[in-house]
Amino acid sequence: MRTTVIAALAAASAFALTACSGPAEDAANKQADAVEQQADATAETLNDQADATRAAADGQGEAAEQAADAKGDALDAKAREVEKAGEQKADAIEDATDKKY
Repeated sequence: MRTTVIAALAAASAFALTACSGPAEDAANKQADAVEQQADATAETLNDQADATRAAADGQGEAAEQAADAKGDALDAKAREVEKAGEQKADAIEDATDKKY
């Protein structure tokens, strides 16, 4: 019985906290989501470019394939950097929002 009451109180508290968020907080959270989604999209584009670079070099000889692999690896690394930076920026927005509200 005690566990059920505690669970009900926890659920009610979570609902109350969710209900308290106002338009400014919602907008900040949406901004954080948009930042992360944009970074993910950019990273995906870079990964696609890396794949296309490698595919274009297939059958062009070992030197061309090695150069394409190097360029593809650089694009993949850039994609990881973009994704990480986007996550960090989104986290910073969310942290600032949490502190403010």
